[in-house]
Amino acid sequence: MGLLASLLSLLGCDPQRIAELEEGISTEADVRARFGEPENIWDGAGGVRIFEYNRQPAGHENYMISIGPDGRMTALRQVLNTENLARIQPGQTMEEVRRSLGKPMKVTPYALRHETEYDWRWRDGPNVADSKVFTVVFDSTTLRVKRTASVADPDLRPAGQ
Repeated sequence: MGLLASLLSLLGCDPQRIAELEEGISTEADVRARFGEPENIWDGAGGVRIFEYNRQPAGHENYMISIGPDGRMTALRQVLNTENLARIQPGQTMEEVRRSLGKPMKVTPYALRHETEYDWRWRDGPNVADSKVFTVVFDSTTLRVKRTASVADPDLRPAGQ
């Protein structure tokens, strides 16, 4: 229970941390001081490095923070949103999806169907009731997207439904 409380308090600090950073001014050291070590560092175009800050499974956000070749922050994006989810299309690779959305909250393999599902919790609006789960189904053999779906967050359904 204490771990959950610590995690929730950490998530509540994100708006303050974001407000303390400014594109073109804040440095990599500033980003690391506020967000800590990234979950992953992706190589981007033109020498840009993209720091991934995951807030799954309890949160509804995954942040990608771009650091330019000069060591300054060039962008800070919350990537779990309607526009980014709509960009995920059949045929994309597992790595392309992972780079676009960050680490999922859950990975479920289905060996007999030769499929693997990645789930992300996200919010389609400002309210708790707007919580949804976005699922990407991959072919386990080719590691490519077969289909996607977004449903109401099952953790918010009343008991018995």
